[in-house]
Amino acid sequence: MASSADDTWALTAAADAPSPRLRHAFFARLEEARRPAALTPRRVAGRSAFVGKATAVVGMRRAGKTTYLHQLRSERSAASTPDEHLPFITLEDERLNGLDAPKLGALIDEYTDRHWLAASVSAHAPMCWFLDEIQVVPGWERLVRRLLDSDGAEVFVSGSSAALLSREIATELRGRAWQVLMHPFGFDEALRHRGVTLPESPRLMRRAERAHVEDAFVEWLDIGGFPEAQGLDVAMRRRLLTDYVDVALLRDVIDRHGVTNVVGLRWLARQLLANAGAMFSVEKFHRSLRSQGIAIARDTVHQHLSCLEDSFLVRTVWMEAASVRQRMVNPRKAYPIDSGLISVYDRTGRANTGHALETAVLIELERRGSEVTYVRTPEGFEVDFLARHLDGTTELIQVCADATDAETGTRELRALAAAGQAFPSAERSLLTLDHRGLPAEAPAGVRAQPAYEWILAAAV
Repeated sequence: MASSADDTWALTAAADAPSPRLRHAFFARLEEARRPAALTPRRVAGRSAFVGKATAVVGMRRAGKTTYLHQLRSERSAASTPDEHLPFITLEDERLNGLDAPKLGALIDEYTDRHWLAASVSAHAPMCWFLDEIQVVPGWERLVRRLLDSDGAEVFVSGSSAALLSREIATELRGRAWQVLMHPFGFDEALRHRGVTLPESPRLMRRAERAHVEDAFVEWLDIGGFPEAQGLDVAMRRRLLTDYVDVALLRDVIDRHGVTNVVGLRWLARQLLANAGAMFSVEKFHRSLRSQGIAIARDTVHQHLSCLEDSFLVRTVWMEAASVRQRMVNPRKAYPIDSGLISVYDRTGRANTGHALETAVLIELERRGSEVTYVRTPEGFEVDFLARHLDGTTELIQVCADATDAETGTRELRALAAAGQAFPSAERSLLTLDHRGLPAEAPAGVRAQPAYEWILAAAV
């Protein structure tokens, strides 16, 4: 009788059993992972898991993917799942050098025999495996599929952007992955990280509380949301964020994609990170590089832009259009993944509050799982975002740091009104930096509020 795929896999694993060194290191890492850690709760869109699928946590480097795995593990522990059924291991450990999928599978089977098959609650509490930095294990995809199919386990994986990008997960796990996108701290998460209690009703805060929240919001826009950047002085923060970008470019773009025109790539990255919310045209940027003596093909610029998006370093927003062709011929708006990167790469010395605010709103929409475009009306007016939310509703969002100036307020509200005619079912929102930036009067059908209220409302 021909052997099944699972039988073949098991025979291979048995023939390539882990050494005593690997076995000792594996179980030592599992024991170390049981130590409790203080966690800042993270907020993600939708569900964190789906029956029969592996949860893959992806996102920009250092955004908190590993910490989120610990959060999921803690939640299951609080729900009375025995700790023995929640094994967590970080696989990027020099003691685990040489660990491939067959060896890891054999160790997982040994652990299961010890703690699951002999347990009286085994039928009610399947194993939940948390495999951090899984990309270092060759052949991990097949192992994860076996755990899902044969053992009925829950599997949660995370790893560097270079090896666990969304398109790779979809290909390697063949529809068996449930993706969770992890961003740097949102404003609510940054407040919790500081130990600040979120207001129960953001719209009804007392004056002193509102003043404290507004100060914290302006500071967060400048610092950004990377967890390790919180609380650092300016010099250390700039160095840290620069290192993040350099590593992402090297590991997730240059090494992964075999980029050879490194000069052109770095020019593109600096251009996009320093000009949040600006219109970006590949053709214009290509001409600019050529005029400065930098030889690069137009197609190469397109490829570099795609690579920067794949690494989660840059986000782009297309114009809302009825056809793909119309969308493709219009410029995109580009944003960094975090508002804290803007001041690091903008060398003009200009104030960046408005650009940081617009970036924060976009990333918050991504955090909510919304599909986002921008709108340009036939009259030539522009609205920053058209968001299609997960609940099926749509929202037109105009971002303006200060709408108290009569000319500015009129312009922003006129654009919302024009776009509202094209999208009559969409809610219309004007988001400002603080309550002092609200217009004197907003027309009927327009919700004007500080952006921090809008963000906090989704978190309380």
